[in-house]
Amino acid sequence: MEYSFLIQKALDGREFAYCPYSGFAVGAALLCSDGEVYTGCNIESSSYSPSNCAERTAFFKAISDGKQEFAALAVIGAPKGENLPFPQCVPCGVCLQVINEFCTGDFPIILAQSTQQYTVHTLRDLLPLGFRLDAKEESI
Repeated sequence: MEYSFLIQKALDGREFAYCPYSGFAVGAALLCSDGEVYTGCNIESSSYSPSNCAERTAFFKAISDGKQEFAALAVIGAPKGENLPFPQCVPCGVCLQVINEFCTGDFPIILAQSTQQYTVHTLRDLLPLGFRLDAKEESI
């Protein structure tokens, strides 16, 4: 699959990041199995804990629309106003555990620096000992 389209969608989502405290804008684009793409951005709060990462925003938007089968996720981040490329932005542990709730270990996560510079990792690579309640599903 050509990931540049999905990375561009993540860049588009990054434009809406609300990050007045960290100044670090993150965008994510989630490709559903049916071809639909959901974007997300990070949304901060002054009390920090109610903040939400771009990855979870994309997943929660998709899930709230009834989607539960996903094909890939692209993530890109940099300080707001900073020119890309910037070092890769890796999903946090909370986001990885949410991804693990809905995806198997071979789910591709694209860590992008630009539409042309990226690496593809599996969920298993980034969360080797993730917890899965459903033992019938593939264990990470």
